[in-house]
Amino acid sequence: MVKILFVCHGNICRSTMAQYVMEDLVRKAGLEKEVFIDSAATSTEEIGNPPHYGTRRKLREMGVPCGDHRARQLTRRDYADFDLLIGMDDANLRNMRRMLGGDPDGKLHLLLDYTDRPGAIADPWYTGDFDATWEDVLAGCQGLLAALR
Repeated sequence: MVKILFVCHGNICRSTMAQYVMEDLVRKAGLEKEVFIDSAATSTEEIGNPPHYGTRRKLREMGVPCGDHRARQLTRRDYADFDLLIGMDDANLRNMRRMLGGDPDGKLHLLLDYTDRPGAIADPWYTGDFDATWEDVLAGCQGLLAALR
């Protein structure tokens, strides 16, 4: 089983959107027993909070089920427990490396690295543009799923 952890700053917008989009893609591909997905934050700011209402609204609009995930912070144990830890931007990756004590096994990646347009996932916390975030997350998750196959 491949275990994937999506990570962003607060774990209420981008990483939770990626978690639910990837779960939906994996389910539609019939790979639920082969891929486990979760998400976490690099900060403590939103710990215990549900996905942002904008994330929930966009997922509902696109027909993607949104569960009852609560924001949690990344831990050193996550490095051992997950095969891939996928950040949404360079700041996430820097914080992940710091919190995890590096990346000796090469598990840390950016989500858009799995597309033909690497870079940062648009952050709706600052932009309010959940449509742009959706487009980035969907492209990244589709690319990641293709890489897993």
